Amino acid sequence: MTLHTSRRQFIKSMAALAAISTCPYAWSSNQSCSLKLSTRPKKPGLIRGAFFYPSVSDVLEGKCEDSWNVQKWFTWPGNQFKPEEQQVKFMKEVDRITSSMNLNLKIDEKPICTDAGISEFISGLETAKPDALVLFNFWNSFSKKLKPILETFKGPIILYHPVGANHQIPPELFRTAPRVQYIHSIENWEALERGFKAVDAKVRFSQSRLLRVSGKATEESDSSEPFLNLPIHTVPADHFNKIFDDMPLYDELKKLAKKVRRHAHHITDLADVAFTDGVRAHAAVLKLLEKHQADAITIECLFLKHRKPCLSFSLNNGNLIPCGCENDLNSTLTLMLGPALFGQGGFQHNPEFDTEQNMYFASHCTCTTKLHGPTKKDTPYDLRPFFHQMPKSLAVDVKWPAGETVTLCKYHSGKKILDAWRGTVVSSPDCPPTGGCATRVLVKMDNVPDICKIYPGPHPVLFCGDFAKQAKTFAQLYELELKANI
Repeated sequence: MTLHTSRRQFIKSMAALAAISTCPYAWSSNQSCSLKLSTRPKKPGLIRGAFFYPSVSDVLEGKCEDSWNVQKWFTWPGNQFKPEEQQVKFMKEVDRITSSMNLNLKIDEKPICTDAGISEFISGLETAKPDALVLFNFWNSFSKKLKPILETFKGPIILYHPVGANHQIPPELFRTAPRVQYIHSIENWEALERGFKAVDAKVRFSQSRLLRVSGKATEESDSSEPFLNLPIHTVPADHFNKIFDDMPLYDELKKLAKKVRRHAHHITDLADVAFTDGVRAHAAVLKLLEKHQADAITIECLFLKHRKPCLSFSLNNGNLIPCGCENDLNSTLTLMLGPALFGQGGFQHNPEFDTEQNMYFASHCTCTTKLHGPTKKDTPYDLRPFFHQMPKSLAVDVKWPAGETVTLCKYHSGKKILDAWRGTVVSSPDCPPTGGCATRVLVKMDNVPDICKIYPGPHPVLFCGDFAKQAKTFAQLYELELKANI
C-alpha cells in the first residue's frame, strides 16, 4: 500500500507551534526579565485517508464492481471528470490546508475500487489507530461501498463527495451518520479546512494541561475533563499570592507597564501602583504556568485585591495563552477552543440583555486587545479601574469595532453541549450610561426573535469573527449538541 504521508506538514506545524508557544510577554525560569513561556511539544494527530473510484481500464473491461459493469458504463461523474487529475488537485489543497496544523496525514495514493480493498483499509485502522479519517468518494455507485467504514470506525470522519459524483439526492447515510462531516459541494476547501481544524483542536486538547488556581483548595490535586481528555491540575490560591508578593519590579516589567500606558487612548483614575501591580501579576501568572507546564490557566481572582490579573489575562489571551477568570472551568475550556479552532483569543464575559432593542450585552474586565489574532494590530483601548472592588486595580476597556461579525460560544463540560451564536457588533457603549465592567460590547444576534432565549449561563466567550460554522463542524465530528442560529 502506497501512502501520501505529510511529514513535511508535521515539521512545519511543529515550527508553528513553537512560534505560538513563545509570546512577547512571558516568563523566563532564570528570572532574566526576558519573559518567555514555552509549552510542552505536542505529538501530531494521525489522519488516515483514501480516494474511491475505479480506473478507466476497469470500467472499459467491465471489471468495475458496480451494477453498471456489464454496460461498461461510466456512472456519475462520467468519463470526463478525470478522477486521477482531481486526486492530485485535492491532495495539493489538503497539503496547503494542513501545512500549519499539527497533523500527520497518511492517505493512500492508489484509489480503492473493490470491496476487498475496503476490507484491507478497515483492517489497517486497527493497527494504525488514527485520530480521524478523511474519505474522498469520486464515484456515484461506490457510495454503498463506504458503509462498512462508517459503521466500523468509531471516530470522526471527514467525507468529501463532489457535486456531480452523486446521482439524485445525496445518500441518507452520509448526511445523517454520526461523527461524519459530509461535504457535498464544489471544491469547497473552506469546509475541508474546518474538518481538519476540528481534528487538530481535539488532538491538541488531549495533550494540553489546564491549571486551576482555587481559593478553596488546600493542596494540589489532579483531575481531567472526560470528553476533551484534558488533564487538569489544581493548586491553592496561596501559590499565586506568594509568587506575586515575591515578584520584584524588573526593568522588563517597568517597560511593559509604560508600553501598556502609552498605547491607551484614555486613562481613568489609575495610580502608578495599579500599573506596577498589573505587570507583576502578569509575571506571576506566567511563572505559575511555567512551573506547572500548563497551557492554560483559570484563577479564582475576584478577591485577590491588588493582585488581580486582569491585565495579564488580556495580554495572554491575545497571545493564544488561554486565561479564564473566577476559576470557571467551562469558560476556560471555551477560551481554549479559541486558539485551537479559531486562531484567536476570546472575551470571557457576563451576559446582559437590552430587551427593548433585542440585543446582547457582554461586559467584563479581561478582554484582549488582539481581537483579530496575535499578529494583527491592537484594537483601540482605554484603561480604567476594575469596577467592583477597591483598591483600583487596572483593567482594559476595549472598543469593539462596530459592524464586525462575532461568535458567542460556550462549551458545557459534562453535558456535551456547545453554544455558537453569530451576530454583529453594534457598539461599545460608554459607562455611564451602561454599567457592567471595564469592556462593554453590544451585539445584534442573527435571526433571534427573543434575545433572552440564547442565554448560555455565566461567563460565555465572545470571539471577533465568523466562527459559527467552524464550531458546528467540531460539534458534528465529536457528537456535541449544538445550540446556534446557523
